[in-house]
Amino acid sequence: MNKGELLERVKGLLAEEFELNGADLRADSTLYEQLGLDSLDSVDLVAALEKEFGFKVVRVTDEETIRAIRTVSDVCDFVEHKLAGEPSGPRDNA
Repeated sequence: MNKGELLERVKGLLAEEFELNGADLRADSTLYEQLGLDSLDSVDLVAALEKEFGFKVVRVTDEETIRAIRTVSDVCDFVEHKLAGEPSGPRDNA
């Protein structure tokens, strides 16, 4: 799956899970400020990502990375790293 396909899949998941207008979602859309998600929604987002993409969030580094996710693009980066089986998340080296 290329980055464009991944972005579309994540946008579709966000639109469905949180009843958002998919046409309004962009890679730089902020989850909390622009899309109106809250901390409880982040738990639902993780569960939806695990189900959609078939991975589990089990390591402390995953949890730390998830707390740093702010945009739709950040979600895509996280999923990409998880699907690649990389031991660290996209923000671990920041």
